[in-house]
Amino acid sequence: MSTDRYTSPLSERYASREMQFIFSQDMKFQTWRRLWIALAETEKELGLPITQEQIDELKSHATDINYDVAKAREKEVRHDVMSHVYAYGVQCPKAKGIIHLGATSCYVGDNTDIIIMAKALELVRKKLLNVIRELADFADKQKDLPTLAFTHFQPAQPTTVGKRASLWLEEFLMDLEDLEYVQSTLKLLGSKGTTGTQASFLELFDGDQETIDKIDPMIAEKMGFKSCYPVSGQTYSRKVDTRVMNVLAGIAASAHKMSNDIRLLQHLKEVEEPSAMAYKRNPMRSERIASLSRYVMVDALNPAITSASQWFERTLDDSANKRISIAEGFLAIDGILDLCMNVVDGLVVYPKVIEKRLRSELPFMATENIMMDAVKEGGDRQELHERIRELSMEAGRRVKEEGADNQLMALIAQDEMFHLDEAALEASLEPSKYVGCSAHQVERFLNDVIRPVLKENEADLGMKAEINV
Repeated sequence: MSTDRYTSPLSERYASREMQFIFSQDMKFQTWRRLWIALAETEKELGLPITQEQIDELKSHATDINYDVAKAREKEVRHDVMSHVYAYGVQCPKAKGIIHLGATSCYVGDNTDIIIMAKALELVRKKLLNVIRELADFADKQKDLPTLAFTHFQPAQPTTVGKRASLWLEEFLMDLEDLEYVQSTLKLLGSKGTTGTQASFLELFDGDQETIDKIDPMIAEKMGFKSCYPVSGQTYSRKVDTRVMNVLAGIAASAHKMSNDIRLLQHLKEVEEPSAMAYKRNPMRSERIASLSRYVMVDALNPAITSASQWFERTLDDSANKRISIAEGFLAIDGILDLCMNVVDGLVVYPKVIEKRLRSELPFMATENIMMDAVKEGGDRQELHERIRELSMEAGRRVKEEGADNQLMALIAQDEMFHLDEAALEASLEPSKYVGCSAHQVERFLNDVIRPVLKENEADLGMKAEINV
């Protein structure tokens, strides 16, 4: 590790080695060479005078990149692609003349960017599936545990701990659907030349349009893609980057929402994330999720603005921004998903604290049931409704002004209008009576929606996150 220059915290602290490799120099430049080999093979197969000996020479140096030669050359010519063409030619003297034949810089640059984003999206997809699996297990385990629900962070009708987790789970499922859609639309640029017209290939193949039409599909197949974008300028449309980063921003938003809820619940001492601090339980990992998620959501603006501001067939103001924003966005979301896996896997629930808080608010929520019981004993509904309102206000006043416990049940039991004793009132405060269809909803959601997705992707499950700090 270099200590005398800046290094990204995403590499040093947050992102996995696997994601870092996808955006590494080795991955980038080895992919360039694979693309040059695919181009040469395609041109040979379509009739250009390229020999198998030249192809074999290119393949023999596909991974042992002579960075020193490329770096020295770039100082002279100020062009990274031409520097690497030169360096490859130094290693492959017989093939030197046919490397990058007919192509422009974006042939390697843009196709590699698509390949790297596709690989990165697949890693994100695997981690997202594992977050979904962890949350599904948690929701299933806690589906029956009643808890106080909140609207406006004010006490509202109860839910269950598992039902609340299913809300987080549903948002991550939406992200998975968006991700898989964008994955399915990714195509290679292919080899279309300086302004996307393939004019150089028209020259190379003596105007043979039928042969030229075969170039892109052949390259795509060799690189493991179904097709290339049918039209382009010099680059693939930068809207592709916008779509990809919007998926990452969506995942970040879901993670941020879940982490906020966990932080609030930890303040209430109802739920606790894994912690190394015995004396003070701080939700530091959930806070880190929120922190990194904000970065990714804001980062999604970069490709959107870049896409909007490209001029005609291309301008180079995309390059510096794109090198930073795409890689850093993926490294950040990688760290976020590792944290989500870790936090959900280690969540601790405190049922006694949850029950105590719920019971402190239940009397206010049980008044409709109590009123119906009193009507069965012969009471007048309108009179009972007004009386319960008065008693509720008095109980609320004592809680707020005197710091007293909720005494609504005692006040009702003492009121002759209700004809209900404390035993009958206590029975009406059974928490499970107030959670509606929560457990059933969780079961149906897991069985009908989540488990089929997990079953279909079983081979990708079983990941465990390693948190560096």
